[in-house]
Amino acid sequence: MAAKHPLPSLWLISDARNDAGLEAALARLPKASGLIYRHYHLPLPQRRARFAVLARAARAKGHRVVLAGSMAQARAWGADGAYGAARVIGRGGKGLRLATVHGLREMAQAARCDAILLSPVFPTRSHPDGKTLGPLRFHLMAARACVPVIALGGMDRARARALRWPRWAAIDGLV
Repeated sequence: MAAKHPLPSLWLISDARNDAGLEAALARLPKASGLIYRHYHLPLPQRRARFAVLARAARAKGHRVVLAGSMAQARAWGADGAYGAARVIGRGGKGLRLATVHGLREMAQAARCDAILLSPVFPTRSHPDGKTLGPLRFHLMAARACVPVIALGGMDRARARALRWPRWAAIDGLV
């Protein structure tokens, strides 16, 4: 299924624990990959300043830049789109909408988004003992999606190959 906007296959997601390696990771990503900027840990002025630095580095390599937050905030900050729960991202206007999805109910709510990040596929450092989808359940759920699906949760290059899924995102797996 084609997205309304060009949709990268590979996404780097920012986090407090991978911040120090983000510029180097962005430089190593294949051209036209994506950055999902979260950095929830920073106060707003520092968050926006760090966003500007990383967005510049990402765009220098031809990457898309998506901001965790509403579409209105993403437009105000100059991002290419918004990331988060479908109800938070908002409707209307221009921009790439990437919704976080952990189950079928959230998948239905995200039907009008450009893509979903379906997670967690595998155990993660964020939630090492949390319930995961696993490859089989991931594939069954992804088959029910009416928009493109990006695999998230414990992903790295080896797991993406083993999962046999073309679109994936990582926090630790790319830094």
